[in-house]
Amino acid sequence: MKKKIYLLLGLLMSFLLPSKAQEQTISGTVTAFENGMPLVGVSVKVKQTGSGSSTDDAGRYQIAALDGQTLVFSYVGYATQEIPVAESTIIDVQLTSDNPLEEVVVVGYGTQRRAEITGSVATIRGEQISAQAVRSPLQALSGITPGVEVLQNSGQPGSALSVRVRGGNSILGGNEPLYVVDGFPISGSLEIINPNDIVSMEVLKDASATAIYGSRGANGVVMVTTKKGTATGTKIEYNGYYGWQSVYKTMDMLGARDFAVLANERAANDGVAPFFTDEEIASFGEGTDWQDAIFDTSPMQNHSVLIAGGSERTKFSISGNYLDQQGVILNSFYEQMQLRNTIDHELFKGWNISLNTIVNRSKSNILKSDNTERGSGVLSGALIAPPTIGIHNEDGSYRNIRAYAFSPDIAENPVMTALERTDITTRKSLLANGALTGNLTDDLVLRTSVGVEYQNNRADFYSPRMFQVSANGDATLSYGEVMNVVNENTMTYTKRFGNGHEIKALGGLTSQRTITQGVTAGATGFALDLLTNLNLQSGNDPKIPQSYRTEYSILSWLGRVNYSYQDKYLLTASIRADGSSRFGRENRWGYFPSVAGAWRISGEEFWGDLSTTINDFKLRASWGKTGSTSIDPYQSQAVLLGLPVVFDDNLTVGYGPGGIQPNPELKWETTGQFDVGIDLGFWNNRLSLVFDYYHKKTRDLLTSSPLPLSSGYVSVPRNVGSVENKGIDASINGAIVDNDRFKWNVGVNLSMNRNKVLELADGADIFGATLGLPVGLPVSLVREGHPVGVFYGYVENGLTADGAINFVDLDGNGVINASDRTIIGDPNPDYILGINSSLTYKNLTLSFLLNCVQGNDIFNYGFTNIADGFSFGINQIQDVMGNYWTADNPNPNAKYPKISSTTVYRASDRYVEDGSYIRMRNVQLAYTFKNLRLKALNLENSQVYLSAQNLFTITDYSFYTPEVNTVGGGISRGIDQYGYPDARTFLLGVRLRF
Repeated sequence: MKKKIYLLLGLLMSFLLPSKAQEQTISGTVTAFENGMPLVGVSVKVKQTGSGSSTDDAGRYQIAALDGQTLVFSYVGYATQEIPVAESTIIDVQLTSDNPLEEVVVVGYGTQRRAEITGSVATIRGEQISAQAVRSPLQALSGITPGVEVLQNSGQPGSALSVRVRGGNSILGGNEPLYVVDGFPISGSLEIINPNDIVSMEVLKDASATAIYGSRGANGVVMVTTKKGTATGTKIEYNGYYGWQSVYKTMDMLGARDFAVLANERAANDGVAPFFTDEEIASFGEGTDWQDAIFDTSPMQNHSVLIAGGSERTKFSISGNYLDQQGVILNSFYEQMQLRNTIDHELFKGWNISLNTIVNRSKSNILKSDNTERGSGVLSGALIAPPTIGIHNEDGSYRNIRAYAFSPDIAENPVMTALERTDITTRKSLLANGALTGNLTDDLVLRTSVGVEYQNNRADFYSPRMFQVSANGDATLSYGEVMNVVNENTMTYTKRFGNGHEIKALGGLTSQRTITQGVTAGATGFALDLLTNLNLQSGNDPKIPQSYRTEYSILSWLGRVNYSYQDKYLLTASIRADGSSRFGRENRWGYFPSVAGAWRISGEEFWGDLSTTINDFKLRASWGKTGSTSIDPYQSQAVLLGLPVVFDDNLTVGYGPGGIQPNPELKWETTGQFDVGIDLGFWNNRLSLVFDYYHKKTRDLLTSSPLPLSSGYVSVPRNVGSVENKGIDASINGAIVDNDRFKWNVGVNLSMNRNKVLELADGADIFGATLGLPVGLPVSLVREGHPVGVFYGYVENGLTADGAINFVDLDGNGVINASDRTIIGDPNPDYILGINSSLTYKNLTLSFLLNCVQGNDIFNYGFTNIADGFSFGINQIQDVMGNYWTADNPNPNAKYPKISSTTVYRASDRYVEDGSYIRMRNVQLAYTFKNLRLKALNLENSQVYLSAQNLFTITDYSFYTPEVNTVGGGISRGIDQYGYPDARTFLLGVRLRF
């Protein structure tokens, strides 16, 4: 009987008690979160038993563990991570660096630990980018990266951004840095990259870091690393926001009554009959607010989804993005859609293949606003339009704003210009690159890659018959495409030997081929506006079609050696040779060497107890050369152009030489750069300081020299001249408070660059773009001994006895002419300061980014129109009223001269303003949900946030925004010719990770 009872109890206990867990083998790969590189020697232990393993040269590990136990991953310089063992036998881990010295940094053709860096490299982490909720990754560089200046040409949605790394080197060529995405150098900008897909961005600034890219690295290099898949299970991220934009500033313009008073003042001074009767003036109120008619509060939304996962051998990620930004001016918009995917597959041990693809489509309506004059564009039209008339006629048609005899002849109704004129650009682009990486031996790694970058642009333009300039309709359709193919082959040899010696050698061969082509067709003379530009043959006056095609290539070989001894003595030497088809046969090859060294003094024994305060102290120095091919193809060769000529009323096409005289002696524009820097870490890197001084000199400038008409050519390209840039970069980052409940991180960076033209071709000045009336000439100048792009014009000295502007006769010949112009301003800033802060209390985080630009001037072209004392008969800013010269009060120091159509205005220092500003670029308040579970979903560190961009701007600049360069960021930078205003934006967003 007892046996039966014991048997029954045993069966009952077997049901009630859990069975013993089965031991299983767990495997996976450990990589660095910053760039996905495998980590060697990571300790992997079972928390409950202490049994352990470590990762091999490929970052792989194996360990036996039970279900429910916890694996602990630890590595020097990285945050320890604990992961419970569940049903999966594959656990991949990404470790985040907690020591800046051990942080893995992406450099040209490889990676290095921060401690091994000998050049000047700045890093921007993905979380710093996503926290700003920016449209373009380039916007995230502003105010965060020392030595980097981001120039905004216009506030129009989708407007291009320009980046300058330690100033501009070239006068007529490009000054944009090279962008490298996941190892693939692209020819365009980073607009095609979704900011939420970025893990990190590295900016290579000195020649030691950039010379490995030769001619393509002359203006700095921006390395972008995007998110990849892992084998830790499928993860999904969603980032989205919705917000509203509005202009934060408008011009205080005259109302209808003041406008009429000023018009009659002009009539009286000009000796003509009054334009308005006293009864009309008395009947006028404030009139039409034309700015209110074109400005609108507009929505903006962005949605991104990332899915990443995979197995031990195959990892993948796929992401999609949709951005819709409506402009603050009617009918302006920018829309972008993107799809990106990555696949990494282990073919067999030590050999991997990867494929990255990005497909992008954008669409924007480009308003006629920037660089217009006297009411020919939307913004200029809204400012000059008479407030005495309305937007529409009684029948609903648009009112002609050239309502009076004194109205400018080119002005158009700004609402009509915004709504009825079409100028849509559609861009489709593909970026695809594949790479094969393999270990030939334990120390030798081969990498070969092929990449294709393709972009197709379509521009649809139609100006209907209601416009004066297109009374018969004007249609244009343009197609253009760019194909860029790059092949790179490198071998990397790494060897550790002796007591702390390490050498890493890189050698490679690369080639690049770029083809650009396009066609444009158009017509005028349309009977109807219905078909716009979709049926060009319906126009009875076709335009002459145009087409183009250019092709050029670069072949390169490169080499680099890094040597390290006990992480204390570091040497780097590199050389690259580039052969470009843009130059003549005798000068095609350029050679670009660099050398750098660093001494980690804090690693010496004598540093001793000082390490408790200054734990890292490194001195760096580097020198190198980079080159530039900043000329269009075929300028070293003779070319023929088609020349249409009329003979006997017949159109005949002949051929003749182009306007540019070929120069087979053209050679590389070369920039030599010296850099010395210091890296300091205090109190276990709670506080870090990086300081660099640099000096750059660009020789053999590629310039265009004018030729006499008798030569048969307009100009000839030559290598003459030199430009100098020198300055400092500095950054301080500190964890002011760091505990479980409260964290406060602050970063400050400073950039100071001094630009100077040392030599020009024959000492001749180079002028920038010609501006509209009343300026009618260039105001930007390149002159020996001065910075590039200084402002050039007349100097005023009060008013004459009859109320005219008194221009200073600088040459003393008694006549005011072009010889009396002089340098009147400098658009280059004295310094740029950025301050960023992140304050966290429990789950709540407040962060901000403050940007300060000081010492730069702006040429305010807008005031040559709307602050010209009614000279053109257009509306004026309110400041004119009561501040102008009158016969009753002939004040020689009055701010504005006599109100008269005969008053002469010139490009003078009157329009040069201080463009310094302090801008709160981004403020964000976020709440983080830690380990939030919604049914079956585990939301890891998800956030909800409220963000404000351009919250406020402190400036003395009187027009819309000081952050503007409507004529571009080259030699004509700092000009504001009716630039599209910036918007203040409020966003509500979420970041979900599960």
